Amino acid sequence: MNSTVYSVITGTGSYIPSERIRNENFLTNEFYDIDGKKFEKTNQEILDKFQEITTIKERRYVSDNLVTSDISYYAALAAIKSANIDKEELDYIIVAHNFGDVRKNNKQLDIVPSLAARVKHKLKIHNPYTVAYDLPFGCPGWLQGIIQADYFIKSGDAKKALVIGADILSRVSDPHDRDSMLYADGAGATVLEAQKSDNPIGILAHKTRSDTFLFSRMLYMGKSYKTDEKNKDDVFLKMNGRKLYQYAIERVPQAIKDCLEKINTHLSKVKKVLIHQANGKMDDAIIKRLYKLYNIVDVPENIMPMTIDWLGNSSVATIPTLLDLLLKDKLETHKIIRGDTLVFASVGAGMNINTLVYKM
Repeated sequence: MNSTVYSVITGTGSYIPSERIRNENFLTNEFYDIDGKKFEKTNQEILDKFQEITTIKERRYVSDNLVTSDISYYAALAAIKSANIDKEELDYIIVAHNFGDVRKNNKQLDIVPSLAARVKHKLKIHNPYTVAYDLPFGCPGWLQGIIQADYFIKSGDAKKALVIGADILSRVSDPHDRDSMLYADGAGATVLEAQKSDNPIGILAHKTRSDTFLFSRMLYMGKSYKTDEKNKDDVFLKMNGRKLYQYAIERVPQAIKDCLEKINTHLSKVKKVLIHQANGKMDDAIIKRLYKLYNIVDVPENIMPMTIDWLGNSSVATIPTLLDLLLKDKLETHKIIRGDTLVFASVGAGMNINTLVYKM
């Protein structure tokens, strides 16, 4: 009986910035609507409603001296140490991000050389056959990087890959837009290795979709809602929140079901669902609708680990950070053991959705 090659996670790491930004920090902001009109509600009313809708109480921002390639490097170091591998044996370094190295006082996009090349340089990897490249794919970027690495491993092109998801959203968010309170900074990294096994392990299935025809402008870059001489040339991350919410809860559950059906696995066999930490209430709605697709009314307790209430939405970094905390027993009430089946799912700019089934 010939063993099959599977892609297995052997190491994880994350960088969680030390600067905690609580909701109260936004009490002095001036919030405007899309038409440039200042909201009549008090900031306390705005904050209370925001927390009710998103469940976010605080988020993390990086210190002024750091950029995205720096925090990617820190997460990578932790993942390599966790995997206990020789960094020179890495065949690929894939860095998923959306905004490159945006500095505190210079919002110009900086992606030359690629962030992956910068991370490889910081890691002092000499091997010229460690291929380093970036992947811009919206919030699902890290998961798409994992999917690409799986293809490399399954084809025999790679034995070890490092996939990083990192963003610093605090520098591209409009302080006059209520949605700016969603965004956070962070980085997560994962080492994937080829392993032969007679029984299915590691990555079992994945599926990706891109709904660009109708939904490409759900997230976009635009001017501040309060334009003045200081920021008239700046652009910030903008979101059509209501349509994005509806898109996600309608399509992500079906995408997960489609992925599970590729390997004839029922949702009841899944131990944990690791979903992009975009909005607490939205993720709750997604998981409820997922179980409804299987005619299951009651969602099992502790099925969906969450970090958004204290880490906010760090885009591509949310799932790899969540995974790192889960595997290192840093999430209370959440434990996984060998043999457990996990589902990963993400949704974001594009609009893109991807899902993945993994067996410990």
